[in-house]
Amino acid sequence: MTWPGQDRRNPDRGLPSWSVRAPLANWLEREGASAAGLRVLDVGCGVKPYYPFFARAAEYVGVDVADNPHADLQGSVEQLPVADESYDLVLCLQVLEHVEDPDAAVRELHRVTRPGGRVLASTHGTQVYHPHPEDHWRWTHTGLTRLFDRNGDWRSVTVRPGAGTCACLGMLLAEAIDLLTQRLHVTWLGMVVNRAVNTVAASIDARVSLLREPVPGSIFANYHVVAER
Repeated sequence: MTWPGQDRRNPDRGLPSWSVRAPLANWLEREGASAAGLRVLDVGCGVKPYYPFFARAAEYVGVDVADNPHADLQGSVEQLPVADESYDLVLCLQVLEHVEDPDAAVRELHRVTRPGGRVLASTHGTQVYHPHPEDHWRWTHTGLTRLFDRNGDWRSVTVRPGAGTCACLGMLLAEAIDLLTQRLHVTWLGMVVNRAVNTVAASIDARVSLLREPVPGSIFANYHVVAER
């Protein structure tokens, strides 16, 4: 049986969200390669799509809000039902944009991470409205740095764009194409067109390094945060 979440670990290039999902999966796969023996907490775990990347961890615990049969524990990111300093690696992936209180959430991430441990978080810079169940926040790289710095005594906080400016613009175009082709009942055509859109956007970003840097005028769909305690 295939572990759920294949569309997260290996997203189809025709998906409007490919420019978010593919870089995130690549990042987590690299991180998972060094997770052997660690205690891992997945906050807002959903179906635990990235568990296969961390299969060598000593323990992998998922926590989520009510009515998630895949979660091991029930609770919100603002009130995690785990002990202080109990996990080596804490994942908080595409969650912060949905929470009521991001500051309280980051304080909790800090609380449950052991000294010397790390938090890997990802959240949106630019994104279409997606209330699942709520959608409250967007950030810049400086905003995320401030959010973490004021809510924990971290040794270091690093924030990097998941992909470049062209990837973000391609994602927004792909979202529009997806909406249009859904209404016209030709979703297959949207997938075909969006494969080309995403491929071209990623190719341009790969060739122009400045498009991958957070400089004035840049725009990014997603950010990856590494906070070391």
